[in-house]
Amino acid sequence: MAKPHPASHSPLSSLSPSAASAVRILLVEDNPANALVAGLFLEQMGYEHDRAENGREALESFAAGHYGLVLMDLQMPEMDGYEATRRIRAMERDTGRDAVPIVALTAHALSGDREACLAAGMDDYLSKPFKPEELRACLTRLTGVPRPAA
Repeated sequence: MAKPHPASHSPLSSLSPSAASAVRILLVEDNPANALVAGLFLEQMGYEHDRAENGREALESFAAGHYGLVLMDLQMPEMDGYEATRRIRAMERDTGRDAVPIVALTAHALSGDREACLAAGMDDYLSKPFKPEELRACLTRLTGVPRPAA
């Protein structure tokens, strides 16, 4: 089982603000309304992103793309966020890729959820609905790149 990857070891922590615009985010969210809101927040902060609608699509996108961070919904059809994260971490280990920060997104903030996310290999956790400033703080913490307020 993969261990959480602290932000201090993130390959993005040394990026300059101008390089931050090159940080591409993979947004894994099956709910169209939630994906739209999160996508708008990301665009307002200057991040480019791609969307996957479930864990299987996330794995395909991750394998084919170069992402600086993954926002991962936990409850999705076909493959949930926990399994997708475990497989991403295995893919990183098997290919020698640097660990990319993965942030859990969930509407169910139950006791033990955060610990389960970290145990699966995620780096952080946001409860939906989240505010733009919460997302900004999380992304800044994990990428080391401050983003201006929207």
